[in-house]
This record gives sequence, C-alpha cells and structure tokens, in this order.
Amino acid sequence: MFSSAFASPRHGQRAGLSHLYRQVGVDTQAATADPHGLVTMLFNGFAEAIAEARGALATGSTQQKGNAIQRAVRILEEGLRAGLDLKAGGSLAQDLDDLYAYLGMRLTVANLRNDDDALAEVLRLIQPLADAWKAIAPQVRR
Repeated sequence: MFSSAFASPRHGQRAGLSHLYRQVGVDTQAATADPHGLVTMLFNGFAEAIAEARGALATGSTQQKGNAIQRAVRILEEGLRAGLDLKAGGSLAQDLDDLYAYLGMRLTVANLRNDDDALAEVLRLIQPLADAWKAIAPQVRR
C-alpha cells in the first residue's frame, strides 16, 4: 500500500532525508531567530544558493543550476529587497535596493548565458555587505 510512495533508490532516499533535515533545521532557526538573525540567514542562504549554482554549472547540471539561481533570486527579492524600508531608510535603503536590483539582473544573465563570471560577481558584491551585517551582531543584540 505505501511501497510506491517510498520506492526509490537508496541514494535518493538519503538525499531526500538530507534535504528534509536541512529544511527542518532552517525552519527551526527561523522560528527562533531575532530580526538580525533572520537577515543573516538570508545572506547565508543566498551565498549557498550561488555556490550550488556555480557547482552545478561546472558539472553541466542545467536544472540544478536553474533551481539554485531561482532560489537566490527569491531570497534576494522576497527576503533582502522586500525587507527594505525605502521611506525611512533614506539613501542607504535606496542604494541597497539598487544593488539588489542589479544583482537580480546579473543572476538572470548568469542563468540565461551559463555565465560563471556573473555568479562570481554577484557573490563578490554581496559578500562585504553580508560580512558587515554579521559583524554588527554583538551591537544589535545588546
């Protein structure tokens, strides 16, 4: 009765379980994180998605590359960019919005053209921002 639902090669089961455990871990972290921690998780997830896309590009896994880039775009648009307060944030918020828009465009180019240089550029541009965000954690949590 349940055999068809669980019938998959052993490796596929492990990969599925690994994804499930990872998702549960992320959900648990998100449920207990403060706002600063949530943004840190977004930066980390973004970097992981870019690394996965670059790895998939190197191995020729088009679907995995596309899925990873799509995940990076969603983190960028629905997390980082959507969290900006353009009215209260002034020029800093506007600059971040412009940066995130540019990164989204470069991710689209990377996906369409299989452009590893564009993926590397996106990571290079966001990494200092992510590092600065992580560095202020002790001040924010006081």
